[in-house]
Amino acid sequence: MGASHRWAYLRIMTGTILGGVLGFYVMHRVEISYKEKMKERLRRYEQEMKRKEQQQHQQQDELLPDS
Repeated sequence: MGASHRWAYLRIMTGTILGGVLGFYVMHRVEISYKEKMKERLRRYEQEMKRKEQQQHQQQDELLPDS
C-alpha cells in the first residue's frame, strides 16, 4: 500500500468524522430553535385562552347582575 492510499483513507475518515460532527451540531441547533419556537407558541396560546376566559367571565357578570 502506497503513501497515496494511506493519505486517501485518512482524508476519507477525517471527512466522515468531521461531517458527522457538523451534521450533529446543525441538527442540535435546529432542534433547540424548534423547541424555543414551540414554547413561545404555547405561551401565546395560554395567554389567549386566559384572555378569552376572562372575557367570558366578564360577559357573564354583566348579564347576571347581583341581586
